Amino acid sequence: MSNGPLPHAVFTEGSTMRHVIVMTSATSLGLMSIFLVDLLSLLYVSWLGDSKLTAAVGFASQVLFFSVSINIGLSIAIGALVSRALGSGDRARARRLAASGLVHVFLIAALVSCAAWTMRREILTLFGAHGVTLDVASAYLAITLPATVFLGLGMGLASILRAAGDARRSMYVTLAGALTTAALDPLFIFVLGLGVTGAAIVTLISRFVFIAIGLNGAVRKHDLVAKPSLAAVRLDFAPVMGIAIPAILTNLAAPAANAYTMRIFSHFGEAVVAAFAIVDRLNPMAFGVLFALSAAVGPIMGQNLGAMLIPRVRQVLTDCLTFATLYVIAVAILLRLAAPMIVKLFHAQGETAELLLFVCAYGGALWFFLGAIFVANAAFNNLGFPLLSTLFNWGRATLGTVPFVTIGTARFGAEGGYVGLILGSALFGAGAVIAAYYVTARLANRPKVL
Repeated sequence: MSNGPLPHAVFTEGSTMRHVIVMTSATSLGLMSIFLVDLLSLLYVSWLGDSKLTAAVGFASQVLFFSVSINIGLSIAIGALVSRALGSGDRARARRLAASGLVHVFLIAALVSCAAWTMRREILTLFGAHGVTLDVASAYLAITLPATVFLGLGMGLASILRAAGDARRSMYVTLAGALTTAALDPLFIFVLGLGVTGAAIVTLISRFVFIAIGLNGAVRKHDLVAKPSLAAVRLDFAPVMGIAIPAILTNLAAPAANAYTMRIFSHFGEAVVAAFAIVDRLNPMAFGVLFALSAAVGPIMGQNLGAMLIPRVRQVLTDCLTFATLYVIAVAILLRLAAPMIVKLFHAQGETAELLLFVCAYGGALWFFLGAIFVANAAFNNLGFPLLSTLFNWGRATLGTVPFVTIGTARFGAEGGYVGLILGSALFGAGAVIAAYYVTARLANRPKVL
């Protein structure tokens, strides 16, 4: 990648599969580093020898997932609009949109964080937390919820860099925060003896690092963020929210489904909740490339849409689905083989160990269909059909989760509930892919509409 501003829309030329692989690989390194240190944080907490603490982090993570999902939706909007402007050759508009989008991120993330902070105990109780687990989770959120504001700004800056095609510097944003966490977690948790509170403090510190690295890349290196103005913020609110609101609604579907699932599983006791807390950190580490794929493909589609190269847009979709399928197959095999080692690593015993072994054996099937939904979401959000993304995600979170998980757990316990998640995801994953190809066909037939 170049060290200065990129001169043109780089994704409108060359192999689409190469663009998919390069952008996904670079984005993956940053995301996987975050997932790795999150996993390490939970691993350190599990070494404290109290399943209640592990369960507390699990409950808190579900609450944070809502705030993070809103930030993801906002960053999707910024990336889509900036990439389209760059694809059409309007760099000044791209800079203005980037600045306005970051202001929107700050205001909305701050509002959400304040609301969640004041109601954190009530939310945790709704999820099924109680006793010591509730107290620890609440204390953890008291520190980490404000940090989601800085995380949102960092994600927005990383999205701007991806929109410009600078996957390397986008990766640096998340990688720097992850390295900070990896370095400070053992110090705060064990050496200073702060335990779960120490992990929360380190999370806050790492979010400031996110912003510092992101500003260096987007502002200093690429000059892609104009000086914010009230007039521009007002002007750009509608186009940003036009993509952000459906994207936010889409991303809120996953934490809503997870919250319901966690509440159902909490009836089986803290050992089962602890198992799913580990799974929630393990799965992103194992299948994080799928998250990166959905984030990386947006600018590629956006630039080609801005240049009205519709056949390339359709080819990007096919390349992404092919890549995702091969990746899930490979990781599912490795995860199944590594299951005994994972159980030992987390000192899991009894029900916790049994559930971990089960998920490692069959979790790949779930992520095969989730990967299809992620790719379809990227197509919907960046090609002008964000409501379809909302429809399929909330369909999976409700019709694809509630009846399947409820019936599965009632008949076959926690393992049955997880199988229910797989079946519900299969139904909506297949539908999302079919709809994504329909959307690209519609664009090919009526290119002047957009």
